[in-house]
Amino acid sequence: MTLVTDATEADMRRRILVVAERLFREIGYQKTTVADIAKLLQMSPANVYRFFDSKKAIHKGVARHLMGEVEQAAETIARAPGSARQRLCDLLTTVHRMNCERYIGDAKLHEMVAIAMEENWDVCIAHMELVTGTIGEVIAQGVESGEFEVSDVPQAASCTCAAMVRFFHPQMIAQSFTKDRPTLEQMIDFVLTALGAKKRAPSSP
Repeated sequence: MTLVTDATEADMRRRILVVAERLFREIGYQKTTVADIAKLLQMSPANVYRFFDSKKAIHKGVARHLMGEVEQAAETIARAPGSARQRLCDLLTTVHRMNCERYIGDAKLHEMVAIAMEENWDVCIAHMELVTGTIGEVIAQGVESGEFEVSDVPQAASCTCAAMVRFFHPQMIAQSFTKDRPTLEQMIDFVLTALGAKKRAPSSP
């Protein structure tokens, strides 16, 4: 039996995306062809097209997977115990760190995501909406616990994401990576102040 008939549709789609991401990292999105992906899977390009109708659809699937990992990390932090202030700090820091690790040190992967951003795919819009929503959850919890003073939580979450865009957006991270100001810590402190968070007490000597 062939690989296609042995695997479920979901499993086959996953395998295609794994191989595609590998090739995007190794030779770049622009140079990778559907035939290249099919060759590594030991199948014909026609079989790949049974699961994805175009290279763009494969690209979109890989981007969705990468962004989904960031979303999962953000959601895990949002649901963790601890103060809302600390969880918001951890969430903003983690989104920035994961995007740096994926897109700054990997020029070919950065190229793939840059194309996704430029084409304004719905997957990118959905990603930012989900991250914004997760940030809103933490802010709402902070309002309830008295840590934050916010009258409009959705607006506060949107403003937080807008303030952090230089540290979230792959292209802006790359363009400002070597610049000194403002630092990530300074921007997070600015956001916390805007949310009405109390200043942290100085550490004991």
